[in-house]
Amino acid sequence: MKTKSSAKKRFKVTGSGKIKRKHAFKSHILTKKSKKRKLALTHTALVHKTDMKSIKQQLRII
Repeated sequence: MKTKSSAKKRFKVTGSGKIKRKHAFKSHILTKKSKKRKLALTHTALVHKTDMKSIKQQLRII
């Protein structure tokens, strides 16, 4: 089966099997956000364990 194109573009799998994601709220209306907040949003985060099954299914990892 094909992978979901939207998921393929948004998530990357690490070597240990965890899934990385980008933070939201970094695309526009940046003038009112502090430099510290914008810098924190730049870094990647890991997907929460409750969402892991759904995203793995979309990426066809299961």
